[in-house]
Amino acid sequence: MYTQKSFVLKPADAEKKWYLVNAEGQTVGRIATKIANVLRGKINPQYTPHTDSGDFVVVVNADKVVFTGNKLDQKVYHKHSGYIGGMKKRTAREQMDRQPEKVLMSAVKGMLPKNTLGRKQLTKLKVFAGTEHQHEAQNPLELKL
Repeated sequence: MYTQKSFVLKPADAEKKWYLVNAEGQTVGRIATKIANVLRGKINPQYTPHTDSGDFVVVVNADKVVFTGNKLDQKVYHKHSGYIGGMKKRTAREQMDRQPEKVLMSAVKGMLPKNTLGRKQLTKLKVFAGTEHQHEAQNPLELKL
């Protein structure tokens, strides 16, 4: 009797591509879900959940992303220094003024697995506030979202 073998992608066999995403005028959550799918490798036909088969993503114009509703004033970002009373809070508006890259990074981070695989996939995300980026040598393909 013939049985068909399942395909399991090995990390060494996964070919990584580079994609360029222009975030200008995009809603934060909607663009973050699409970026997370590319980082995980869900757009590839040989997707394997337990293997890092995703691609690299370079995001430009992160300072021009859009929040819907009143989220600019109501959404709060937290960070803790590790000391007692070391909790710092910023609204989304303050975060966009100071570090707009971190807004998109934290949105994508929340959509990746909470384990070592998710942390490894997050390192493949490169976010820049303006139009200039350092990854021209990789010839990233433009990804329409």
